[in-house]
Amino acid sequence: MTEHAFAPFVRTLGRGKRARRSLTREEAREAMQAILDGNVEDIQLGAFLMLLRVKEETPDELAGFLDACRPACYQALAELPHVELDWPSYAGKKKHHPWYLLATVLLATNGIRTFLHGGPAHTPNRVYTDQLLPQLGLPVAQTVAEAHAHLEEHGLAYLPLDQFCPALARMLTLRYFLGLRSPINTLARSLNPAQAPLSMQSVFHPAYIELHQGAATLAGDRDLLLFKGEGGELEIRPDARTQIQGIRHGEPLESAVIDSALPRQTPPGAPSADRVLKVWRGESGDEYGEQAVIHTVAVALWGLDKADSLESARKDATALWENRDKTRL
Repeated sequence: MTEHAFAPFVRTLGRGKRARRSLTREEAREAMQAILDGNVEDIQLGAFLMLLRVKEETPDELAGFLDACRPACYQALAELPHVELDWPSYAGKKKHHPWYLLATVLLATNGIRTFLHGGPAHTPNRVYTDQLLPQLGLPVAQTVAEAHAHLEEHGLAYLPLDQFCPALARMLTLRYFLGLRSPINTLARSLNPAQAPLSMQSVFHPAYIELHQGAATLAGDRDLLLFKGEGGELEIRPDARTQIQGIRHGEPLESAVIDSALPRQTPPGAPSADRVLKVWRGESGDEYGEQAVIHTVAVALWGLDKADSLESARKDATALWENRDKTRL
């Protein structure tokens, strides 16, 4: 009897403390390719993901996973128009309102074509982008063709992960069964599936920044901004000092800082798209929310070389906010 072709990958990760090791980049690519091709049993997949979770994935492993996934994503999204900004949205909101959505709208209405992507709901008690967008009157694309149309019409599109890499979408939902996040949460954020010149990625745990940056460097990415976003989403907290790290023009970005604008705030505790909508329309004020939008937009403007410093980008973002089309939403 011959063992299953995927068994060696599980064995490499699962041997005893002295014998186990991380996968090489090529081994990681081969393993992920087998998963994408459907050549892995569910029991193997669960073991593989949890062994990686316990060991903690390495930049080489994440780069290998990207080597397998990115070509599939690029092929699936080949017909999309050019986008400037990659915006992964996989964390969901739990305590604060989804101010990051207003940041994407503000950028898109000022000519920065933005591609949002996210996975299916996978963590209890969180509200996800695809649930929130319709409440703001914004569409969620159900096909690549619809995403194309939304980018052309609105400068902004959200496309679920299952439309361009369904195997990864399924793996995200395994959190419900396994009770833990897996390397797929990191991988999905790192895809940049539409090949935007700038990708912004946020983390909940700052320790993951080094992993994201290391894998991106190995993969040859040139512009990537990383920061600890509110709840793990791409949203700067205006009541905290935020370090921006990553890769800028092909060189490591050691650290840039965007200072807090407010004292520490108490979160409202329940995300509300209606609250966000009223603030955009000027029907209600929310200093925290407005500054969250401005700070987040500022980071994007700076990353796209629309401003020569974060401080000047913040001034530009403030002007964009004050002059926004309040009838857009």
